[in-house]
Amino acid sequence: MDISVKFGKKVKELRLQKKMSQGDLAKILGVHPTYISGIERGVRNMALKNIEKLAKALGVKPSELL
Repeated sequence: MDISVKFGKKVKELRLQKKMSQGDLAKILGVHPTYISGIERGVRNMALKNIEKLAKALGVKPSELL
């Protein structure tokens, strides 16, 4: 499995554990919900700074996403 797909599955898992919608997460990050969808489907490649922001929004360490 591609690392982007694995990453996206982990993001979705954590988002759902927090009972957040893609829209909720997108709002926190200041991005469009389709961006979150792309991440979760493994078609978006995130910059390291954005991974850090995403981890913070989900209340986890960046290493937990990888």
